[in-house]
Amino acid sequence: MILIGASGHAKVILDILERNNRDIKCLVDANPNIKQLCGYKVEHDADFDFTKKQAILSIGSNSIRKKLAEELPCDFVIGIHPQSVLDSTVSVKEGTVIMAGVVINRDTQVGKHVIVNTSASIDHDCIVNDFVHISPNATLCGTVHIAEGTHIGAGAVVSPNIKIGKWAIIGAGAVVIRDIPDFAVVVGNPGKIIKYTNG
Repeated sequence: MILIGASGHAKVILDILERNNRDIKCLVDANPNIKQLCGYKVEHDADFDFTKKQAILSIGSNSIRKKLAEELPCDFVIGIHPQSVLDSTVSVKEGTVIMAGVVINRDTQVGKHVIVNTSASIDHDCIVNDFVHISPNATLCGTVHIAEGTHIGAGAVVSPNIKIGKWAIIGAGAVVIRDIPDFAVVVGNPGKIIKYTNG
């Protein structure tokens, strides 16, 4: 299999794959000056045939992951660290990576190409849609719904029964106690909207 994107994020995914004894052929990156990462060869994307390759998008940007997922003819796979804890009822879709120390509880749904980063906690009955990034140590309480492309910052806390719109940004350490609309940028405790992205 291959990783698309030779970045720091790729290093963490390499660890997941190595611990699951996956055979990693190479990484692929747009920068022709990157030749290797963690001992693995890095190929230039302009010269690479992606057709039917098992792959994970090892790119932190939610919007770039979406663009490439829609363009590339890969067979995207899931990466789950063996030191994470997922209830047997949790569903996880293609391209998603779940890092070490993550806990995901009963009846939660995780979409495509999601990043659930180190030691994040997602409680029961949550819905995490496609291309979301849940950063390290973030906490989603029960029955939280996160729409497409949203980024939950490191250490943020989302209270129970909250809905967060698409392509929103929840700042590091923010505490979200009310629903958040699409494209909002939220910071602070309690979380307040300070602006909107361009979408």
